[in-house]
Amino acid sequence: MGEVPEVGPPPRFDYKSRMHVHLIAVAGTGMGALAGLFKAMGHEVSGSDVHFDPPMGPALERWGIRLMEGFDPAHLEPHPDLVVVGNVCRADNPEARAAIDGGLRVTDMAHGLADLALRETSPLVVAGTHGKTTTTAMCAWLLHEARRDPGFLIGGLPKNFEESFRAPGKRKLPVTDADRAGALRRTPFAVEGDEYDTAFFEKTPKFWHYLPEVAIVTSIEHDHVDIYPSFEKYLDAFAQFVARIPEHGLLVAAAADPHVARIVEANAKCEVAWFALQGDDTHGKSPHWLAAPAPADETGQPFDVFAGGVMSGRFSSPSPGQHNVRNAVAAIAAVCQGFGMPMREARAALTRFQGVRRRQDLLGTPRGVFVYDDFAHHPTAVAETLRALRSKHPSGRMFAVFEPRSATACRAMHQQAYAHAFGAADRVILAPLGRSNIPADQRLDVDKLAAELASSGKPAHAATDVGDIVSLVAREAGSGDVVALLSNGAFGGIHGQLLEALGR
Repeated sequence: MGEVPEVGPPPRFDYKSRMHVHLIAVAGTGMGALAGLFKAMGHEVSGSDVHFDPPMGPALERWGIRLMEGFDPAHLEPHPDLVVVGNVCRADNPEARAAIDGGLRVTDMAHGLADLALRETSPLVVAGTHGKTTTTAMCAWLLHEARRDPGFLIGGLPKNFEESFRAPGKRKLPVTDADRAGALRRTPFAVEGDEYDTAFFEKTPKFWHYLPEVAIVTSIEHDHVDIYPSFEKYLDAFAQFVARIPEHGLLVAAAADPHVARIVEANAKCEVAWFALQGDDTHGKSPHWLAAPAPADETGQPFDVFAGGVMSGRFSSPSPGQHNVRNAVAAIAAVCQGFGMPMREARAALTRFQGVRRRQDLLGTPRGVFVYDDFAHHPTAVAETLRALRSKHPSGRMFAVFEPRSATACRAMHQQAYAHAFGAADRVILAPLGRSNIPADQRLDVDKLAAELASSGKPAHAATDVGDIVSLVAREAGSGDVVALLSNGAFGGIHGQLLEALGR
């Protein structure tokens, strides 16, 4: 088939024109939401994929997306105005190849979003290894409650909205002290800034193309090792993201993260608003936004906010844990300093934020057992999630059920970190690796991890399959206990199976 021709940078499009947009590999979380967004903006939208399983398949049908099964050049007849190729597609995908070789206008998710949705807005881009989905959802909710008519695209399902996307409105913001360089901010658009690559024909991070006017960097830890084999390459992706924020923009940055502090100091040309928690090592930075957490209770996580050294009141996040306080203070900084939302409105709106599915998501309480679903898979996220759930449930045993599934989690690079990540749990159950294509000498050793946890006094079990896990937990868990299901995948349908088994 020869060499894959260069496609980028994709051409810019007239966002005002109604177009037929066709998405290849439309049933993924991000591509499906993008299809729904384009449909909500008034475009004709079609899409192809090998399967249309729940929940995305029924959602696409509900949104009015015309669906085509398989990857076939015939799906491109009649020719759409624009073809968006998902980053799961390989260079030999027959439908993508036909679009490219046939001279159709081809783009990727990042450029398509930028050209059709972001250019007439003021994008608020939330980047970072941890917390970006929750923080993006929080920003969207706060801006919605402030009547700013925001658009958004989020990599999870925010519980305050029916969908993970919304077309931006046309409302201009009033002139406030937050305006920069005399420029009036336009309608906000909150978007999760994913550092994963765009497509097989352009190996650049998605968040480079999101035109940030206001941005947040929550944290930086080596992740996505399939894309970034070295930490330096991962750091460079964030460095170039920060450098893309214009001088009139605003960057809200985590002062407690040494990598964020170094990257921002070296690359930012815009105004920087540092945020931190009381007691953090801020690496010589003076936080303009400081949060002082109070003890969590059954209603959530209270904390006091200081802006520029001035007490701005007591806030409360419905989700416990210091990491959720960090997410909240970053979101507050972005919407209040970046878009002029009054602090009193932000404080009231935050109490009504319901969170995101698969983030400390309580699935049910069969027989008095609290069963949570969480996306945590990086060792830092696992540790923070378990500590947060422990603060919410100080009594009762905690069962941490972990499936290593991501390209990073399945590798041995975090073998030692995982041995320390389950400190808040009373019992650890490890599922088999969720990927079979990791070279043997690079794989996380689940049996070794279970033995290391057991030798440190932490009961641990390396399970053979989902059925083994369900049987063990259903047999051992009792009223008042907590079960945390931790995976960034479907985890073999364990959620429903476990709820049913505990119910029996």
